[in-house]
Amino acid sequence: MAFVRLCAPALVFFAALAFAAPPAIEPAASVRIDEQLGRALPPDAVFTDSAGAPKKLGDYFNRGRPVILTLVYYECPMLCTLVLNGLTESLRKVDLEPGRRFDIVTISIDPSETPRLAADKRAAYLKQYGRPGADQGWFWHVGKEDQIRRLADALGFHYEYDPVTKQFAHQAAIFIITPEGRISRYLYGIDYPPRDVRLALLEAGREHIASTIDKIVLFCYHYDPAGRGYSLYAWRLVQIGAMVTLVVVAIVMAWFWSRERRRARKQTPPPGTASPG
Repeated sequence: MAFVRLCAPALVFFAALAFAAPPAIEPAASVRIDEQLGRALPPDAVFTDSAGAPKKLGDYFNRGRPVILTLVYYECPMLCTLVLNGLTESLRKVDLEPGRRFDIVTISIDPSETPRLAADKRAAYLKQYGRPGADQGWFWHVGKEDQIRRLADALGFHYEYDPVTKQFAHQAAIFIITPEGRISRYLYGIDYPPRDVRLALLEAGREHIASTIDKIVLFCYHYDPAGRGYSLYAWRLVQIGAMVTLVVVAIVMAWFWSRERRRARKQTPPPGTASPG
């Protein structure tokens, strides 16, 4: 009995730990992305750019080019840096010019961050990107809580702040937006294949930035939701093969038909020529 009395406080302590309330953030439930393809983003949502000037989200729409949108926070110790690094490395291999064929808009989800911090990040990533003209096509912002949440909700981007670690829990993704400001595609993870980024931009800006060759490429590829990437569409290849075959057959038949007509004309005597007999 004495042993039980001595151990009872320890047992109560460990039992309390075992049945303690779960942490405030439950990633499986509250930290997620609910895709909202085709949804219009709020054009009147207001943020502050890296120069300290107010900017409406709609200022980046209707320019005739799609937008890559990233939601991160600049003092993130890990995931956001991986997202931005992955995007930058991918864009270095994409043969589309920022500021001419597409824009990039980066917005912090941390309302305590400042334009100065955004400017420092902007300078660092423009240097890492190293593409001429990128300073005219990559825009960095901070914002107030209500405006950030408004944009995140429209994207289906659910994140939470953990006051214990003083960090934001969120998923890794970038968002491809049409020139008109509608959600076109979600690309997940921290590694974005350049082919997928290029195809997503061409798909979003199909009528604005895609050349004839690009449109043929888009016809051959489709986005695979299960694989979360673009893959060659076998049925489209069959369709193209069938069309090419029909064209070749038509050309061959036209050539034979033309040859037979020329031969028939050579064998027919001119009018008024008497036939032997």
